[in-house]
Amino acid sequence: MGEMKVSLCGIELDNPVIPASGTFGFGYEFAELYDINVLGTFSFKGTTREMRFGNPTPRIAECASGMLNSVGLQNPGVEKVIEEELPKLKKCFGKKVMANVSGFAVEDYVYCCKRLGECEQVGWLEVNVSCPNVHGGGMSFGTDAKSAAEVTSAVRKVTDKPVIIKLSPNVTDIASIARACEDAGADGISLINTLLGMRIDLKKKKPLLANVTGGLSGAAVFPVALRMVYQVHKAVKIPVVGMGGVSCAEDVIEMMLAGATAVEVGAANLINPYACRDIIEKLPEVMDKYKITSLKDIIGGIG
Repeated sequence: MGEMKVSLCGIELDNPVIPASGTFGFGYEFAELYDINVLGTFSFKGTTREMRFGNPTPRIAECASGMLNSVGLQNPGVEKVIEEELPKLKKCFGKKVMANVSGFAVEDYVYCCKRLGECEQVGWLEVNVSCPNVHGGGMSFGTDAKSAAEVTSAVRKVTDKPVIIKLSPNVTDIASIARACEDAGADGISLINTLLGMRIDLKKKKPLLANVTGGLSGAAVFPVALRMVYQVHKAVKIPVVGMGGVSCAEDVIEMMLAGATAVEVGAANLINPYACRDIIEKLPEVMDKYKITSLKDIIGGIG
């Protein structure tokens, strides 16, 4: 069997498959279905400084080859995550976990990263800069290189854990934003977050989502995600975590050839709760089919 181990920011993973934030909760629900220790790791639910109820319903809308969501970062807040969620997780997951952090001001990111960075269970901090900057007119931190770098620099100062900046695809030049984050001290880049979209109810002549627009995920976004992973890998020297429409072992191989060191699986978990387990089980067969002896060797190996 081929070698599936990879190293992400200095931490070895048994395989590169990582359930994406927002699609795997805090892990223990899935542990009732299968042994989640087969995963490389997983990125837990996006966590903010204060508890958030999220956006009004309806929050989900189906579309061809994907789905729209506007959940709005519903979570119990960072202190509850540390006090309640991580202890539950420890009972069923023995590996380092990736903490996904969101915020609406630089101070929010700093506080959450400092607190979660102090947790022994946390291996990486995945910092989602797709949130609105409340001090910048509501524009996402991740749509501006200077703002993304500001967040990166601020969180880098308060933790020794690897900082992976999660970028928004809703930009014209994602490579320049990735480079700015690298220059500001990021240890890795993850992408893509969801693409902005909407659907309309023809009978009611109103948007299907209460929030009007939402994030598009699923197989429909895979070619866009692959292109952006390729561009960012060419632009930076730090590891890239690829995601966006990944639903099978072949997709994982494509992402890695484009430049991803590890690969997150999102919407597929909502369709099939065993998706990540099934992908991991299928990877050796796909590696053998394409004569791949080690996944480390194919990172950025596109001809």
